[in-house]
Amino acid sequence: MVGFMGKTQNIELERSSGWRGSRELWLLAAKQAFLETGLEAVKIQPLASRLNISRTSFYWFFKDRNALLDALLEEWDEKNTGAFLLACEAYADTIAEAVLNLIAVFHDEDIFEPQLDFAVRGWAHQSDKVMARVNAADERRLSAIQALFQRFGFPSEEADVRARTVYLVQIGYISMQVREDKPTRMARVPAYVKTYCGAVPSANELARFNARVGFNPHSPPATDPT
Repeated sequence: MVGFMGKTQNIELERSSGWRGSRELWLLAAKQAFLETGLEAVKIQPLASRLNISRTSFYWFFKDRNALLDALLEEWDEKNTGAFLLACEAYADTIAEAVLNLIAVFHDEDIFEPQLDFAVRGWAHQSDKVMARVNAADERRLSAIQALFQRFGFPSEEADVRARTVYLVQIGYISMQVREDKPTRMARVPAYVKTYCGAVPSANELARFNARVGFNPHSPPATDPT
């Protein structure tokens, strides 16, 4: 959540007297409130107070609260689902490298926000409309992963099952709020790749993956300063 908190600081820096804000800033404040407190916190007056700007400024950018919620849902889908689509289309020489491209999505919160995905799934239990949107996003993600496997020669039915294995395991990490230290999780990556696609990633493929997600397997483990 480091990047998220950095954006919070940006809100403070961008305030000025008489300023209405921007559509992006109202949307960011809504996302922050949603992640910190829940859907009930996404209301116009509390957001205006958070931004220290007039409530009426909101209506320069959104028709009403429902329009803001729709925009929040659209941003989630565009960013988080988009990350899967791009990863599945990324260049890879081997199926192992392609699967590593996919796994990398879950290690980079700049392109995929796990807490936002978790929050939207909770929201879906309160709204049939949101549940339909989540189900559609899941199908798009699964279809993209299935197509990835088919690109490397897997038959359609097998590609479907492998896609579900990859996706449901990774979404399970989010839904169950699994907490692992990074070295433990990273140590499991080669075995996950083999389980998902039947191939073991090469040393060079793993090295590129580690560099991409900012992990140095040779660095000493972090110690508790206390």
